[in-house]
Amino acid sequence: MMRKPLAAIAVAALLVTLGCRSGPLYNVESAPVSAPKPVTMQDVERAITRAGAGLGWQIVPREAGKMEGTLALRTHRAVVDILYDTKSYSIKYKDSSNLDYDGTNIHSNYNGWIQNLDKAIRTQLSLL
Repeated sequence: MMRKPLAAIAVAALLVTLGCRSGPLYNVESAPVSAPKPVTMQDVERAITRAGAGLGWQIVPREAGKMEGTLALRTHRAVVDILYDTKSYSIKYKDSSNLDYDGTNIHSNYNGWIQNLDKAIRTQLSLL
Protein backbone atom coordinates (compact mmCIF):
# COMPACT_ATOMS: atom_id res chain seq x y z
CA MET A 1 0.00 0.00 0.00
CA MET A 2 2.86 2.40 0.71
CA ARG A 3 4.32 1.91 -2.80
CA LYS A 4 1.69 3.97 -4.63
CA PRO A 5 2.25 7.23 -2.70
CA LEU A 6 6.02 6.82 -3.00
CA ALA A 7 5.73 6.15 -6.72
CA ALA A 8 3.53 9.22 -7.12
CA ILE A 9 6.06 11.35 -5.25
CA ALA A 10 8.90 10.01 -7.41
CA VAL A 11 6.98 10.75 -10.63
CA ALA A 12 6.10 14.25 -9.41
CA ALA A 13 9.74 14.95 -8.54
CA LEU A 14 10.84 13.74 -11.98
CA LEU A 15 8.29 15.97 -13.73
CA VAL A 16 9.41 19.01 -11.71
CA THR A 17 13.03 18.27 -12.58
CA LEU A 18 12.26 17.85 -16.28
CA GLY A 19 10.04 20.93 -16.34
CA CYS A 20 12.79 23.18 -14.96
CA ARG A 21 15.54 22.28 -17.39
CA SER A 22 17.73 24.87 -18.94
CA GLY A 23 19.64 24.81 -22.17
CA PRO A 24 21.85 26.95 -24.38
CA LEU A 25 20.38 30.35 -25.19
CA TYR A 26 18.54 30.36 -28.53
CA ASN A 27 18.76 33.41 -30.79
CA VAL A 28 17.35 33.82 -34.30
CA GLU A 29 20.14 35.01 -36.61
CA SER A 30 19.41 36.58 -40.00
CA ALA A 31 16.20 34.67 -40.74
CA PRO A 32 15.09 35.47 -44.28
CA VAL A 33 12.11 37.75 -44.82
CA SER A 34 9.95 35.53 -47.00
CA ALA A 35 6.83 37.24 -48.32
CA PRO A 36 4.68 36.78 -51.43
CA LYS A 37 5.61 40.27 -52.65
CA PRO A 38 8.42 42.78 -52.19
CA VAL A 39 8.19 44.34 -48.72
CA THR A 40 8.99 47.70 -47.17
CA MET A 41 10.54 48.33 -43.77
CA GLN A 42 7.08 49.34 -42.56
CA ASP A 43 5.62 46.02 -43.78
CA VAL A 44 8.23 44.07 -41.81
CA GLU A 45 7.72 46.22 -38.71
CA ARG A 46 3.94 45.67 -38.84
CA ALA A 47 4.38 41.90 -39.30
CA ILE A 48 6.71 41.70 -36.29
CA THR A 49 4.36 43.82 -34.17
CA ARG A 50 1.32 41.69 -35.09
CA ALA A 51 3.22 38.46 -34.46
CA GLY A 52 4.37 39.60 -31.04
CA ALA A 53 0.99 40.98 -29.99
CA GLY A 54 -0.68 37.68 -30.83
CA LEU A 55 1.63 35.93 -28.36
CA GLY A 56 1.48 38.52 -25.58
CA TRP A 57 4.75 40.31 -26.40
CA GLN A 58 4.95 44.08 -26.03
CA ILE A 59 6.84 45.24 -29.14
CA VAL A 60 8.22 48.79 -29.13
CA PRO A 61 10.10 50.45 -32.02
CA ARG A 62 13.49 51.78 -30.88
CA GLU A 63 15.03 53.08 -34.10
CA ALA A 64 14.92 52.29 -37.81
CA GLY A 65 15.40 48.55 -38.15
CA LYS A 66 15.31 47.84 -34.40
CA MET A 67 12.50 46.95 -32.05
CA GLU A 68 12.44 45.74 -28.46
CA GLY A 69 10.14 42.93 -27.38
CA THR A 70 9.15 42.17 -23.79
CA LEU A 71 7.22 39.15 -22.58
CA ALA A 72 6.09 39.00 -18.96
CA LEU A 73 4.49 35.77 -17.77
CA ARG A 74 3.84 35.16 -14.09
CA THR A 75 7.17 36.04 -12.42
CA HIS A 76 9.20 35.56 -15.62
CA ARG A 77 10.31 38.37 -17.92
CA ALA A 78 12.20 38.16 -21.21
CA VAL A 79 13.46 41.12 -23.25
CA VAL A 80 14.81 40.80 -26.79
CA ASP A 81 16.15 43.07 -29.48
CA ILE A 82 14.60 42.47 -32.89
CA LEU A 83 16.77 43.71 -35.74
CA TYR A 84 15.28 43.74 -39.22
CA ASP A 85 15.40 45.05 -42.76
CA THR A 86 13.58 44.02 -45.92
CA LYS A 87 15.78 40.94 -46.38
CA SER A 88 16.15 39.40 -42.89
CA TYR A 89 15.42 39.68 -39.18
CA SER A 90 17.12 38.56 -35.99
CA ILE A 91 15.81 38.03 -32.46
CA LYS A 92 18.54 38.46 -29.85
CA TYR A 93 18.50 38.09 -26.08
CA LYS A 94 18.76 41.39 -24.21
CA ASP A 95 17.67 40.74 -20.62
CA SER A 96 15.55 38.50 -18.42
CA SER A 97 14.41 37.90 -14.87
CA ASN A 98 13.60 34.61 -13.15
CA LEU A 99 14.80 32.58 -16.15
CA ASP A 100 18.11 31.46 -14.60
CA TYR A 101 20.30 32.89 -17.38
CA ASP A 102 23.95 32.22 -16.52
CA GLY A 103 25.61 33.73 -19.57
CA THR A 104 25.22 30.54 -21.61
CA ASN A 105 22.15 28.62 -20.50
CA ILE A 106 18.60 29.79 -19.82
CA HIS A 107 15.31 28.24 -18.72
CA SER A 108 13.91 26.12 -21.55
CA ASN A 109 10.66 28.13 -21.61
CA TYR A 110 12.60 31.12 -22.97
CA ASN A 111 13.79 29.15 -26.00
CA GLY A 112 10.22 28.01 -26.66
CA TRP A 113 8.95 31.59 -26.49
CA ILE A 114 11.58 32.71 -29.01
CA GLN A 115 10.81 29.81 -31.34
CA ASN A 116 7.09 30.67 -31.14
CA LEU A 117 7.81 34.34 -31.86
CA ASP A 118 9.97 33.39 -34.84
CA LYS A 119 7.22 31.14 -36.21
CA ALA A 120 4.59 33.86 -35.72
CA ILE A 121 6.78 36.42 -37.53
CA ARG A 122 7.23 34.03 -40.45
CA THR A 123 3.46 33.50 -40.56
CA GLN A 124 2.73 37.24 -40.54
CA LEU A 125 5.31 37.85 -43.28
CA SER A 126 3.71 35.17 -45.44
CA LEU A 127 0.38 37.02 -45.19
CA LEU A 128 1.75 40.29 -46.61
